[in-house]
Amino acid sequence: MNPVLTRRRSPAWTLANCLTYGRLVAVPVVVALLYWPTEPGARFGALGVYILAAITDYLDGYVARTYDQSSALGRMLDPIADKLLVAACLLMLAADNTIHGWTLWAAIVILCREILVSGLREYLAELKVGVPVSKVAKWKTTVQLVAIGFLVAGPAGESILPGTVWTGAVLLWLAAALTLYTGWDYMRAGIKHVIDDPR
Repeated sequence: MNPVLTRRRSPAWTLANCLTYGRLVAVPVVVALLYWPTEPGARFGALGVYILAAITDYLDGYVARTYDQSSALGRMLDPIADKLLVAACLLMLAADNTIHGWTLWAAIVILCREILVSGLREYLAELKVGVPVSKVAKWKTTVQLVAIGFLVAGPAGESILPGTVWTGAVLLWLAAALTLYTGWDYMRAGIKHVIDDPR
């Protein structure tokens, strides 16, 4: 086999990228399991897959940095996988009424921020301007993932840990508050480039 062709293909199949692929595959699996919200087995199955997917969110970045496996493909797919997992879970949880009432607004804030920041990042990428991830944004991601985990466990989790849904709702509101802060932070960092763009 031509070694040049091998080198060109290999970046797509690094361990870091494979972890990201796994998170993408986990999205439809979690959605399918949440389709039967009243079945405890399905609910715990969704939680298990979700936890594995959330772990890969940390591991793929760690592996990429530690073993020098950073790639353009990984940088593109990683945020896409994160947003698909969060959005799919929030929509399914709203559909089965695990998220309801005022807590729906927390989910809406999170989804709107993700769309806003994605659009801003895409625009700034055209200007060759990077938007670094702040520490608060990392905390927001952690709180958000934990909150959704409690909510995915939902009523089935109540049999093991009473207050599971309430805890998830409180954490989701905390994530929404951090979401508003980081969303404004990103807008403030990027708005200067948007206004000063000569085009």
